[in-house]
Amino acid sequence: TILPAIILLFIAFPSLRLLYLLDEINEPLITLKTIGHQWYWSYEYSDFMNIEFDSYMIPTNDLNLNNFRLLDVDNRIILPMNSQIRILVTAADVIHSWTIPALGVKIDGTPGRLNQTNFFMNRPGLFYGQCSEICGANHSFMPIVIESIPTNFFIKWIMNYSNSLDDWKQV
Repeated sequence: TILPAIILLFIAFPSLRLLYLLDEINEPLITLKTIGHQWYWSYEYSDFMNIEFDSYMIPTNDLNLNNFRLLDVDNRIILPMNSQIRILVTAADVIHSWTIPALGVKIDGTPGRLNQTNFFMNRPGLFYGQCSEICGANHSFMPIVIESIPTNFFIKWIMNYSNSLDDWKQV
């Protein structure tokens, strides 16, 4: 029994070292909270004066020529490129899975639990994804669209969005 225990220790110590090195030590520029609902996503930019919005799939009869059927949404996530992004994912009703294959991100949203991951976008453009969990009858109709833009345009977008919220609150 002593020899197998020693062998297990020789296996365990390098593995524990690797786990320690893989621990997240970077500071993200932005934290985005994502809440999965049946059949839409809610997003919160809590770093910027509580900017919140819901993102629904665009119905087929409302699509433009440049939209993708079952993949485009009415409110895209706008994020700066060349920045470390932290995403917090949870769900309000059933288990959802926030998946963007082009970014290598797949994280489950579970009710009552807050899961976290980081990602980095190094180019501008649109990144499409969907809920990849069987979370109900219309689970395939929960698309995700991230628009990656340069940081200076992102700052302008945040300022315009914040100002429009202030104008709305005064009415």
